[in-house]
Amino acid sequence: MFPSALYAVILPTIWRYLQILGAPPYFLGLSLSAFSLSGLLAGPFFGQWSDRTRTTKNIILFANLFEVVGNFMYFMNFDKWLLLSSRLVAGIGTGAGASIFGYLTRSTAPEDRSTVFAAVMACRQAGLLIGPACNIFLRLCNFQLGPFVVNKFTAPGLFMCLLWILLQLAVLLMYWDLPPEDSASCIIRDVVDVEEESEKEPLVGAEEPSGSYGTVCPSPSEPLPNGTLPHSSPASSHSELPGQSNPFRNFNASRGGFQWQLTEFIIGVFLQVLGLPFVAVAQVSLFSKVTAEKTQGEQQWPIMLM
Repeated sequence: MFPSALYAVILPTIWRYLQILGAPPYFLGLSLSAFSLSGLLAGPFFGQWSDRTRTTKNIILFANLFEVVGNFMYFMNFDKWLLLSSRLVAGIGTGAGASIFGYLTRSTAPEDRSTVFAAVMACRQAGLLIGPACNIFLRLCNFQLGPFVVNKFTAPGLFMCLLWILLQLAVLLMYWDLPPEDSASCIIRDVVDVEEESEKEPLVGAEEPSGSYGTVCPSPSEPLPNGTLPHSSPASSHSELPGQSNPFRNFNASRGGFQWQLTEFIIGVFLQVLGLPFVAVAQVSLFSKVTAEKTQGEQQWPIMLM
């Protein structure tokens, strides 16, 4: 999940890259949304593949090929249509995320699932935060690699291509699928879980006598004479006194020049991206518990849109 989120490495330079290729402004939106669109369409396919075979390794290896090819196409620097196609091809590889979340659901206990999902999604967000920062050293690239020019615009594509190749080797040599669990053991485990739940006593009885310990009885309201309510004091404290000005009247959220506004923007984006896992983990974990285990890969693909 960490390398898949590093696609954000292209964000600081893609607009200028498109301008060099003579692309109109709307190509920026097309290039950014093409990545998510192809992942959205490929997610159900990878999810169903994972549910049928109960394996993940072959799916990851196959999906990573699209990432390698797509990022190399981004590096080639031919024209705007090739760049757009590269984002479509690379986005197909993100569909394997549905298989990964389905695998995590099948291989973790319900009480530990939120912790595991939190760790995985934290790695994803870390990639979103670190990806743009990689341009600190990628912007220094300026050399020729055969027929291709490596500069600050094409270097992110080459960098991601090499990173996905390394991930391919790591998955091929260091990752193995767990043996699939047969249907009989799944049925026995479900029956045991149901019996354990039925043996638990309810924490609160069906009926409780009124006035028992822990209950709160409303106190009768005292009638006021003539049925009138006391008048509230006039809001004199909120009115401005003569000679005093409201300090918030001239308040402006934008306090300073470009450097200060840039700092505000960076901090705001950092906090927004950093806070996404805390919002999404609870939804993903709950969703995995209310859906069938045999279709987790197919059901989890909408999570990749978060």
